Amino acid sequence: MKTTDPVVARFRERFDPEIIGIEEVRGQVAISVKSPRIVEMLRSLNSDAECPFDVLTDLTAVDYLRLDHPERFAVVYQLYSLLRNERLRVKAYVSEARCEIESAHALWGDANWLEREVYDLYGIRFINHPDLRRILMPDGYAGHPLRKDYPLKGRGERSNFPKYALEEGE
Repeated sequence: MKTTDPVVARFRERFDPEIIGIEEVRGQVAISVKSPRIVEMLRSLNSDAECPFDVLTDLTAVDYLRLDHPERFAVVYQLYSLLRNERLRVKAYVSEARCEIESAHALWGDANWLEREVYDLYGIRFINHPDLRRILMPDGYAGHPLRKDYPLKGRGERSNFPKYALEEGE
């Protein structure tokens, strides 16, 4: 897929104010967007008649702490079109102050577990998720281990940081 592809052109026409950038990296188009209309944007890609991105192959997040990006976090959706054998990456930026984004669970069922993983490890809340709770870390665990400001040393050193200390009895 190229940045000049008709699917990308239709997306650009419809969501131009929300688009931060469109680039091609190693033959794959990556679209960076603002997050408030993310479900509407993903739905348009999922239901595109010419090239439906009907498979969510992965969903993750990136912490851009201390890097020059529009916001601290980005939720990254890796999409795939079975019809055209095309891949597309969508990065939706999420602010640290309002660390939440709409859930894509209604579009792709596998978003359920992937969003739970991102919530657990990065602390990004997914609005309207049917069962948003920790999936990898213990329920009482404080903190999110994939954030760049998470202490890197062992359990004893982390206990000096109240924000990341385990609850009593863990």
